[in-house]
Amino acid sequence: MILDDFLVPTKIGLFCAYGGFYLDPKEIVKDAVISHAHADHAITGNINVYCTEATSLFMKQRYKKFAAGEFHVFAFQQPFTLNEVKISFVPAGHMLGSALVLMEYKGIRYLYTGDYKLQPDATCEPIEFVKADVLITETTFANPDTSHPDAEEEIRKLSTTQSNIMLGAYALGKSQRLIRLISDHCPEKRILVHHSILPFVKVYESLGVNMGKYEVYDRKVMKANPAGMIYLVPPLVYRSYIRAINVVRVFATGWKHLQNNNELQLYISDHVDWKDIILTIEQVQPLQVWTTHGSGVQLKEHFQNILDVKLLN
Repeated sequence: MILDDFLVPTKIGLFCAYGGFYLDPKEIVKDAVISHAHADHAITGNINVYCTEATSLFMKQRYKKFAAGEFHVFAFQQPFTLNEVKISFVPAGHMLGSALVLMEYKGIRYLYTGDYKLQPDATCEPIEFVKADVLITETTFANPDTSHPDAEEEIRKLSTTQSNIMLGAYALGKSQRLIRLISDHCPEKRILVHHSILPFVKVYESLGVNMGKYEVYDRKVMKANPAGMIYLVPPLVYRSYIRAINVVRVFATGWKHLQNNNELQLYISDHVDWKDIILTIEQVQPLQVWTTHGSGVQLKEHFQNILDVKLLN
């Protein structure tokens, strides 16, 4: 029997009383099961963190000695148990080390997605679908009008200008994907990487990911080459140089409102869009869908009288 209270939304995050743990908590807890290393899912200071190897390395890089009291690292498909809940990580395709969290309790399988994507990405493990009785899915872009374009087609937009480009992107996950995409599909461009992004790139490489061709940012190099350069920077730097001259400003994101005032629009998202959520539901074949991280209202309307959809937000 599916337990309606297996996961309970709290101000800290989703809590599983049967296992005594939180999923991606927003405040420090004793036991935290972390789906991936983005800061809105993986905070500093939890006593026990259960995650994949890549997630632990990214957290240690970002938070140093305050990353966690203790890391409990598990490979994909390697089960472990918290109280009576059996847990295993399944590749989520969102970024390197990102995981769907499969929880099994009294014969019922609950699958929490964290953030996930179905698009191909050479810098992370591709998503793997598993069957579950309950799918707890993110709904960041759960809108029938939202459809993410092909990332390879989008990245080729950067070849439509000879001018130097300031490319804004999140330092972890997005930046590494962009470096590889540019290296593969815009080989004529030179990629200069901001120093704050480089440590994460090095973690990717230490885990065997081929990042392609890039260079450490050098102001002299950028000034000496008025064309063909891409300067990859994190959001804070991108916003700080709002009046940067002699560059085309581009920010890589799936959010339309973040494309405002950009000279070239680059719609590259690391989340599922509407059709991908529908496909995931078809593959997982759940009896119920619980929604989180966004609005699930349109998903509930879409499956009315077909599938039980519960909004956890």
